[in-house]
Amino acid sequence: MSRDLVVQASGLTKTYHKGDIAITPVDGADIDVAAGELVAIMGPSGSGKSTLLHLLGGLDKPDQGSCSIGGTDITSMSERQLCDFRATNIGFVFQVFNLIPVLTARENIDLPLRLLSLSRERRQQQTEAALELVGLADRADHLPAQLSGGEEQRVAIARALATDPKVILADEPTGNLDEDSGQLVMDILQTLTRDYGKTIVVVTHDSQKAGYADRVLFVHKGRLVTERPGSVREVA
Repeated sequence: MSRDLVVQASGLTKTYHKGDIAITPVDGADIDVAAGELVAIMGPSGSGKSTLLHLLGGLDKPDQGSCSIGGTDITSMSERQLCDFRATNIGFVFQVFNLIPVLTARENIDLPLRLLSLSRERRQQQTEAALELVGLADRADHLPAQLSGGEEQRVAIARALATDPKVILADEPTGNLDEDSGQLVMDILQTLTRDYGKTIVVVTHDSQKAGYADRVLFVHKGRLVTERPGSVREVA
């Protein structure tokens, strides 16, 4: 790839034990993701997609292999080091929105910024910029219960964006949304890569949503078995 690599993982392996049974959801996975690239990971249920994403984001540690984000090896970090690194370098979006119900959209986005050494003015600037990017500036003072599911997920994306991370990892971000809302979320993710150079990895079971990606990686029994270009839909 001509662009700088943001995600570099080699030989990632993770095994869990249930009694005498060993389960290996990720088995020797290699993955590189370039700056400004949108990559989708697909595979059947139980194929290891989410576990792979968790390893890439430092939410879980591999038994073997290595992973670096922006040139920094996260594999050997302590839990404290990982927490500090994730706070500024990795944004997460999940199928469940995980918004704080008593906080407004603006306050939910501001929350992770409070963990950083930023002035109040800087936090406000980054929060408002994130709201603008997901098209929710006019809904900033609404509570999650006053938002649609699609709007809640867009707040979650804005929250992941607000710290200006090196990579955003999204696990089934459209899984709880209707078709129109899901397409809007994927439009936003595609725009973030094309227009703003964000690096994004999305796990999805939906081939139509995967079509927004630059590349699609297929996982089977913990292994990356094949790769193809995405359909690369045009943003309207």
